[in-house]
Amino acid sequence: MKKEIIIFGIGKIADVIQFYMREESGLPVRAFTVDREYMTDAEFNGLPVVAFEEIEKNYPPEKYSMFVAVGYHDLNTMRAAKMKEAEGKGYEIISYVHPQAGIPKDLVYGKNCFIMNNVCIHPRVVLGDDVFVWSGVVIGHHCKIGSHNWFTSATNISGNVIIGNNCFFAINSTLGHSVVIGDEAFIGANTLVTKNLENGRVIIAESNKPIKLNSKQFLKFSSFSNL
Repeated sequence: MKKEIIIFGIGKIADVIQFYMREESGLPVRAFTVDREYMTDAEFNGLPVVAFEEIEKNYPPEKYSMFVAVGYHDLNTMRAAKMKEAEGKGYEIISYVHPQAGIPKDLVYGKNCFIMNNVCIHPRVVLGDDVFVWSGVVIGHHCKIGSHNWFTSATNISGNVIIGNNCFFAINSTLGHSVVIGDEAFIGANTLVTKNLENGRVIIAESNKPIKLNSKQFLKFSSFSNL
């Protein structure tokens, strides 16, 4: 018999995870947990919130599994730490893959992974533990991706790419074929990476500068209104 589920977290990420687990997949989410100092209410989304320090008293690991649903704080290190603490208490850490995720049968992934609907993952891909893949992400064939990574929507990873641990990829970022990315990389929105990156590198694309015309002037002097 499958265990019921506790979600660590009471923020926006936990809200999204619970929606997909309960509303899209009918999974038995029964409670939320956070460290006592971050408890703001006794309930979240109609379910009890229990202090993590004593979660095993009423929700023992023999009957419940856990998913750690916090964001990419400190390049995902907070999530990794809470996974380790939960495992220390004896909890099985589960993953969630949306039933409409575009994944091949041979996809290998670890614990506490979250794969949303409408992604495109090619064959021969390996994901480590705690990899979050949001909708619109493309991960090419033969990619090897480490643990505690976060891919926001519309990230494009070409084939045969190797990615280390604790990296963050912002919306519309793109990696070229066969590049190697070290640990703790931060890849900003709309960036293109075609060369290998060492550990801890940051790549950010400059924001587009606004033109001097305001929007009404722009429409008046351009042909945009005729489209």
